[in-house]
Amino acid sequence: MPSHAPRAGTPGPADLVVVGAGIVGAACAYHASRAGLSVTVVDSGPITGGTTGAGEGNILVSDKEPGPELDLALYSNQQWRSMADLPVDGTTFGRLVELETKGGLVVAADQASLDGLARLATQQRDLGIEAAAVPGDRLREFEPHLTDDVAGGYRYPQDLQVQPMLAAAHLLRLARRSGATVLPHEPVTGVLRVGERVVGVRTPRRDIPAAAVLNAAGTWAGKIATLAGVPLPIAPRRGYILVTEPLPPVIRHKVYLADYVADVASDSADLQSSTVVEGTRAGTVLIGATRERVGLDRSISVPALRQLAAGAVRLFPFLRDVAVIRAYRGFRPYCPDHLPVIGADPRAPGLHHACGHEGAGIGLSLGTARLITQGLIGEPPEIDLSPFRPDRFGPEVPR
Repeated sequence: MPSHAPRAGTPGPADLVVVGAGIVGAACAYHASRAGLSVTVVDSGPITGGTTGAGEGNILVSDKEPGPELDLALYSNQQWRSMADLPVDGTTFGRLVELETKGGLVVAADQASLDGLARLATQQRDLGIEAAAVPGDRLREFEPHLTDDVAGGYRYPQDLQVQPMLAAAHLLRLARRSGATVLPHEPVTGVLRVGERVVGVRTPRRDIPAAAVLNAAGTWAGKIATLAGVPLPIAPRRGYILVTEPLPPVIRHKVYLADYVADVASDSADLQSSTVVEGTRAGTVLIGATRERVGLDRSISVPALRQLAAGAVRLFPFLRDVAVIRAYRGFRPYCPDHLPVIGADPRAPGLHHACGHEGAGIGLSLGTARLITQGLIGEPPEIDLSPFRPDRFGPEVPR
């Protein structure tokens, strides 16, 4: 039995409590419930009220260098594609979540950047990524409104885009159909134990006993880990996105400059801005992306928004005359080595993690969830999880 006495309103013991109702937690709840586990999802706010609700919906392989994250991205990309045609209520999962197979176009501002792209593309192709070189004088065949002032680029047909809030909401809906319980607006205030073993969580309303607890709390995953007595150095990395007025279909791909790859991998805490532009099914154009480590400061940075706008106009000059209707910001869950934390935590038996995906959580969610579920039901994971192990960091809990 849990070390704390249950309070009124406590649900029956679950196989798994998932902390976090963003895209990663939702995907884990979906896969675990489909595998026959009884699942309870708990979140401190509304569904998709954190990083997921402030994301662009990227499902990318183009922006990752060879290594464990790219292996996970390819695996997860396959999971998204396999779910696209899943029948749901007279339509398909892909249509419900606005999954688009439009591909990505990475462009280089000068020859040096293009040479770097060529080297990366060669390495990626060896791992199964499709990357087709596009000379500068042919880029407008793919993006008619693109500036002429670029040296060339590479097209990545495997890149996808999804509406992240819809994806998380529908995954949770499908999880509920398989028996899962979802409890929004219930912050986790404690972790239940029997000896060293984690056996559930406590909220202001109830104790929720479970055979296993999954920390999928995104930017706040470090706090949940601390409640369980283990360090996890996940910190917020703020980013902004501009949203334009609805337009006719004018941008066909996700288009970004080559320096975006370097910014993603950077350890700098300072403001960085690399141009990313893409259209949505609703007609709006999303403009990103910035990165900076400023804690959980939610204030609006006018310099950051100006950099985003200026970069978008340089890439697509017609945007100069297009109105921006809003800007929003979110916090990516940043790990020092830029790898997520996935799997059972040997320091706290019964505790598992699926967090720290930074800006790639949407794309990596389904793959992460499938691997987590395999571990929970005793199956060997389909890819090596040792690079993502929770105890790979130093012993100190970050302040």
